[in-house]
Amino acid sequence: MILSGQLCVAQTAEPVNDWKPCPSNQAGKQYPQYNSEGRVKFRIVAPEAKSVGCTFRDSSEFKKGEDGAWYGHTRPLDEGFHYYAIKIDGAEVPDPNSRYYFGSSRWGSAVEIPATDADFYALKNVPHGQLREVHYFSKSSDKLRRIYVYTPPDYDKSTRKRYPVLYLQHGGGENETGWGSQGHAGLIMDNLIAEGKAKPFIIVMENGGVSGPRPTNAAPVGAGPGGRGGFNFSAFEKVVTEDLIPYIDANFRTIAKQPQRAMAGLSMGGMQTRSIAPAHLDKFSHIGVFSGGSIAVTNITDLAAFKRR
Repeated sequence: MILSGQLCVAQTAEPVNDWKPCPSNQAGKQYPQYNSEGRVKFRIVAPEAKSVGCTFRDSSEFKKGEDGAWYGHTRPLDEGFHYYAIKIDGAEVPDPNSRYYFGSSRWGSAVEIPATDADFYALKNVPHGQLREVHYFSKSSDKLRRIYVYTPPDYDKSTRKRYPVLYLQHGGGENETGWGSQGHAGLIMDNLIAEGKAKPFIIVMENGGVSGPRPTNAAPVGAGPGGRGGFNFSAFEKVVTEDLIPYIDANFRTIAKQPQRAMAGLSMGGMQTRSIAPAHLDKFSHIGVFSGGSIAVTNITDLAAFKRR
C-alpha cells in the first residue's frame, strides 16, 4: 500500500484524455478517474470553498469547472492502491466519492489504479468462499477481538473435510479488514482454487495492534518492547499462540497440526511473523515475510532443527 504526501508543485503537462472511473469508487460515482498514464483526476463539489487540493504530492492546481465543481489531477502514479485525502481550505477530509478503507491508522479514502496483472484478483464467475466476521474473547489481552476468516468454496458443504490454516497479518496503520478489503485476499484465493493453482485452505486475519492507542507520554516510535508504532509484539505473540490458534482450531474444521499451519504478513505484519513464527516452530511449518525484513541464518539458534521443521 502507498501513502501519498502533501500538495506541492503543480504540473503543467496536459494529461491523456482517456479517463475511466476507478474501481475503488463508491457505487455509481464517476470520480475519481484514472488514465493510461496512471494519473488520477478528482471532481469535488465544494461551492463555498476558497481552495481545494489533495494530499498526493506534485498534483495539479485544483480549479473550478463550469459546473461549479473543483477539478484537479495527480502526477503519474504507480499502479495499485493509494491512500489519500482531499484538502478543503486546508482541512484534510475523506473524498465522498471513494469507498472508505482503514489505512494510515484511520478510516479514509483510497484510490486503486488497476494493475497490469489485475486479473488474478478480479471478481469472476467461479465458486466463491466466504469472508466471515468473527468475534472471540482473548484472555491474554482481556478483551473481545474481531477477526476475519476466509473459508474456501464448499466449506459448508463438505462438512467432514478439514483444512490447513494461514494466519495472515496486515501492515502498520492498517487493521484486520485490510487483507480482505484492500488486498482482495478472498478473491485471490477463489481464483487460484478455481484454476487449480492452490489447494483450499483457511485464512485468518487478526489485528496486529494489541496495546491500543499510544499514550501522550509514550516512548518514541520503535522504542521498547512495543516495537514499531507502539504495537506490543510480545502481547500479540500471546494473543496468536495462546488465544487465536486454539479458538480457530476449536471452531473451524482445521487440520490442527504444525505441518498444516502457516503465518505470513506484510510490513509490520511481516515483522510480527518474523518474530513469532520462528519462535514457535511447534506451531508453524511455513513462514512468509513480505517487506518486513528477512530471516538470516544468524537469526536461527538451531539451524538443523529449523530445517527439519
